[in-house]
Amino acid sequence: MIVAGAAVQGTAHLARGQGCQDAFKAVEWDGTAVLAVADGAGGRERSALGAHLAVDAACRILAEGVPGAGDAPEVWTGWIAEAGARIIGDYRRAVEGVLSAVAGPSEPPDPSEPVDAGALAATLAAAVVRPPWVAFLSVGDCFGTVLTRDPGGSGPGGEERERCHLVLPPPAPGAPETVFLSSPGAALRLRSFVVWEPRLSGVVLATDGCAALTLDHPSVRELPPEAGPLPSERFFCGLAATLRANGGDATPLRALLSGPGAARTGDDLTVLCALTDGR
Repeated sequence: MIVAGAAVQGTAHLARGQGCQDAFKAVEWDGTAVLAVADGAGGRERSALGAHLAVDAACRILAEGVPGAGDAPEVWTGWIAEAGARIIGDYRRAVEGVLSAVAGPSEPPDPSEPVDAGALAATLAAAVVRPPWVAFLSVGDCFGTVLTRDPGGSGPGGEERERCHLVLPPPAPGAPETVFLSSPGAALRLRSFVVWEPRLSGVVLATDGCAALTLDHPSVRELPPEAGPLPSERFFCGLAATLRANGGDATPLRALLSGPGAARTGDDLTVLCALTDGR
């Protein structure tokens, strides 16, 4: 399996002298990969740290007790939902520990008072890739795409054509305000689901700053606006082909996230992917 990712500081963040508030992390073993991307809330004092705490918690918890490739769908759906709740709890405990340390020993926190975790607010998307299964979870506005081999099409070299599918879309325009891991009731807003795909060839996660670069308006394929955003085959399939050809060197991905097309958004941009075959 090829695992590669990159995070690039957004142009607006650069102009304000603000560091990158995104984070990503991956863990891989025995044909299985855990991917996690997080987006720290802009304007929050320690949101970059919050993003790192989020991906650390996700990778640690999602690497435990992963169901087998032959397990039933209900095993996978139950496991990822439970893991998501554990991640939110683990994240909040980590945030409370950080804030307690900042307060100092002279002023121990009052257990009866709610902790203002918003200073470290972050969104999260994570995926566990164990072909033919992918288990997704998300809190907030990050998104995810699945790549598959198309037995009915062929590429320029005669190989099976690769297609991309936006299975974890970002919130629709006009949706309620962004939910963070630290938001009250975050566990109730957790999205978790599984995909069984025997022709799975890759999984890509991205933070919301990448939307303008990686998603197409439905009019590009002559579809009505209500069809929602569509994954750009040029970006996703082109990225997969490049990473397979260079063995997973993320340099071209970093260049894409730093190029003119990415400058349309002022936000940080992060992409993390796992390609399940080496073609």
